[in-house]
Amino acid sequence: MITRKPFKEELDEARRIAEYQFNVRGEEFIPDDSVFVLSPRTFKLRMILVNGEKYLSLRAQDYRFILHLQAGRRLNQILPHPYLRVYVKPEYSVFIRGGGNLFSKHVLMADPGIRPEDEVLVIDGDEVIAVGRALLPGWEMVYYKRGEAIRIREYVGDKHGEH
Repeated sequence: MITRKPFKEELDEARRIAEYQFNVRGEEFIPDDSVFVLSPRTFKLRMILVNGEKYLSLRAQDYRFILHLQAGRRLNQILPHPYLRVYVKPEYSVFIRGGGNLFSKHVLMADPGIRPEDEVLVIDGDEVIAVGRALLPGWEMVYYKRGEAIRIREYVGDKHGEH
């Protein structure tokens, strides 16, 4: 992998993708001091690092970002509630912090605008405890009591040792 500071045009393009996908101001979400990781074969963007940590990955097939915890925390600071958030029942958050996927019966509340395949924040109280991919629409996560709602990708107990 090739790691380097992005050109202004590359940073602007990444910010436009973020604006479209997450409905945020790109400059507010992707900092100027970001480092880009490029594919050595195609020289296309694969990942964005902030402060030396994974921040966002870019899916090659659809050119959408995949969230990592650091980016999820930043989104939690700048997005209005409950946008892109799924709130977990407090008694179940320990399982999510340990790496379990989130099932509908453990969802306390969810943004009704979430669509399947959206990147979402899993929240306990006001803390981001995981990021993942929605498998159901937000309104169904709360309505149904069976089935997997969120496929967790990264969680606070995951290689961060925070909790």
